[in-house]
Amino acid sequence: MHSQIPLAEKMRPTTLDQVLGQQHLTGNQGTIARMLKSGHLQSMIFWGPPGTGKTTLAEIISSQSGRDFYKLSAVSSGVKEVREVIEKAKNQHLFSGKAPVLFIDEIHRFNKSQQDSLLHAVEKGWIVLVGATTENPSFEVVSALLSRSQVYVLKPLENEHLDQLAHQATKRFNELHHSQFAIEDTAVFKHYSAGDARKLINAVDLVLGQYLSTDTTLITSEMAKETLQENIVLYDKNGEQHYDIISAFIKSIRGSDPNAAVYWLARMIEAGEDLKFIARRLLILASEDIGLANPQALTMANSCFQAVSVIGYPESRIILSQTAVYLAVSAKSNSTYTAINAAVEEVRRSGNLPVPLHLRNSPTQLMKSLDYGKNYKYAHSYQGNFTQQQFLPDQLDGTVYYHPGHNTTEEKIRQQLNTKWQGSYNYERRKEH
Repeated sequence: MHSQIPLAEKMRPTTLDQVLGQQHLTGNQGTIARMLKSGHLQSMIFWGPPGTGKTTLAEIISSQSGRDFYKLSAVSSGVKEVREVIEKAKNQHLFSGKAPVLFIDEIHRFNKSQQDSLLHAVEKGWIVLVGATTENPSFEVVSALLSRSQVYVLKPLENEHLDQLAHQATKRFNELHHSQFAIEDTAVFKHYSAGDARKLINAVDLVLGQYLSTDTTLITSEMAKETLQENIVLYDKNGEQHYDIISAFIKSIRGSDPNAAVYWLARMIEAGEDLKFIARRLLILASEDIGLANPQALTMANSCFQAVSVIGYPESRIILSQTAVYLAVSAKSNSTYTAINAAVEEVRRSGNLPVPLHLRNSPTQLMKSLDYGKNYKYAHSYQGNFTQQQFLPDQLDGTVYYHPGHNTTEEKIRQQLNTKWQGSYNYERRKEH
């Protein structure tokens, strides 16, 4: 029976000193170590890449503090399951005096109502909440829950840790199977795992298992690569395919191809990609690639982000599809994107140029005596709420960073700017390269 248990599970650390790469938390002076020594636990959220030990730390905290351990996955659990566990935890707390640990994997996938269902139990001390997330909790966890939890950042595993894990996994495999395998080079396993300890151990298990019935003892890089390439999934949310497919999705929308856009969207949906990740990229695209050619695009993308944040799969695929198609068929312009890039480049090149005196704030008499704010023209006092005056530093007067794009909306903007700023700025059509 034990042979059916993955090698990574058999090798899961059971004490803090066995956890690799998180000394800032697990070392003698680490936060988690000191918390366990004191016996005073608080709710916490572990934020870090996959395979860095979030689940393991939650189990160790539960074990070493003598508390029961409940585990829920935000992917498969809803408010009903959360309330059932909290009710068990509440009753247990009343009798034993020790609040159990409730571990929620991928807590960022819980919507607001699901996260809110945890608040009362955390406040009352019925549970010690330990959440795990690969996403920035500042954006993914509701503020009320975040304020009641301490966020701990788990660091990506370094090369030395991955090397150590690969050799430990080989040794453990040999002990379990009475074999004598050795790995020629860990580079292939490290590349395949992308820093995920669990994935690396399972890769060692997979490769060595392929040669159990042979006379082979040395696993070369070519042998490892051949086995792993045959077993790489078509879409790895944390690997190269993840970035390639989102890139194809964005470029299809930028290129005004709604058919390709929905195809790549379907690939991500079928793979279970994080909805908010897709929606965030649409938000960026709406500003970077459409901008003032269709200002409504940003509103549409923001509404999409808000909607998928509270709805989830499978219905969100409809909202994402609607938004992707809308953005794909919209007029395109990157004028505001190039404008801020040009302005940032200017700031880095010319440094902190002085603010013209007439634009400076003048809250004190001394500042007024130094001509701060003198001769400033209040735009609303003039016809059309506009009058020409200099707003850039003297050295940059007349410099143009924003060049209106070649679309109906921005052609109107170009005409308006030329009418207002005639002689000060040149907003003539610039050749596209």
